[in-house]
Amino acid sequence: MFTGLIEAVGSVSELQPTASGYRLRVRAPLASAVTLGESIAVNGVCLTVASTENGEVHADIGPETARVTTLGSLQPDQPVNLERAMRADDRFGGHIVQGHVDGTGTIEDLRQDGEAHWVTIRFPTALAPLLIRKGSIAVDGISLTVAGLDDRHFDVMIIPFTWAHTNLPSVRTGDHVNLECDVVGKYIARMAEVMARQS
Repeated sequence: MFTGLIEAVGSVSELQPTASGYRLRVRAPLASAVTLGESIAVNGVCLTVASTENGEVHADIGPETARVTTLGSLQPDQPVNLERAMRADDRFGGHIVQGHVDGTGTIEDLRQDGEAHWVTIRFPTALAPLLIRKGSIAVDGISLTVAGLDDRHFDVMIIPFTWAHTNLPSVRTGDHVNLECDVVGKYIARMAEVMARQS
């Protein structure tokens, strides 16, 4: 489990195709602090640390993960958000993030508002029941609050600290981002779906 509070921004060294997906290598400030087999979220996607070497974290990306996330299209030197799994004795600061991406969205607008920034993201229609105003959303692993919402778009406001300590300064209009909706909302939506079928 993660919190959506980004620990560090890494940089893609290589994305190498393999027989079963990809091997990802990321230059990471926290490479010396992770252990083999540990979970790490890369742009909000939970991966397993396969090895560490020379300041890099290596992880495997399976075919399904490459299909439903943006990780299969990462480019060399691209900044990526990194977060290690939450420890049981940690303070909980963001919201519950599983690292299980629900879909990808598209950056449709970026605009500055004083020292803050607004980001408008287009999301797949299947995610509409899982998004509410003032609810939580993870965008590339960043815990954010839905500030505006319509049928196909939501807005988030980025405070200066988050802007400076994530990969957001590198994103551009048209870029794709990983989206994970609030886990509590997903269970409620599923329960409502099952109850509707039984009635």
